[in-house]
Amino acid sequence: MFDQPEVMRTAQAMASHAALRQNAVARNMANADTPGYASRDVAPFDETYRAAFGGDLRATRAGHIGASGTFTAEVRERDAPGTRSPNGNSVSIESEMVKSVEVKRQHDLALAIYKSSLNILRSSLGRG
Repeated sequence: MFDQPEVMRTAQAMASHAALRQNAVARNMANADTPGYASRDVAPFDETYRAAFGGDLRATRAGHIGASGTFTAEVRERDAPGTRSPNGNSVSIESEMVKSVEVKRQHDLALAIYKSSLNILRSSLGRG
């Protein structure tokens, strides 16, 4: 049976990662004035994806050992010693705005990869 191609699974994971990171950035900006709030972020996509799907052995079918096909990333408190404001808050609006642009670029890239993959698949089926 036809399974989801690797490139589409990667694009889907990249878009999910971008959404999770955008949520963390938005939460940081919303709590920029909250005393004691620690800035949060998500690990870079390549590290998270390699941890979920990388490794020496590769599962190419659902029956293979370790072929879970799941991608998970989590929001963690960011380590930034010495950058806290007097009220204990570690959010920098400027850095959050830069991260927001990075996240938009990552999401746009994921959508472009997905769209290109669909166009190639449609062309190969003669429906392009």
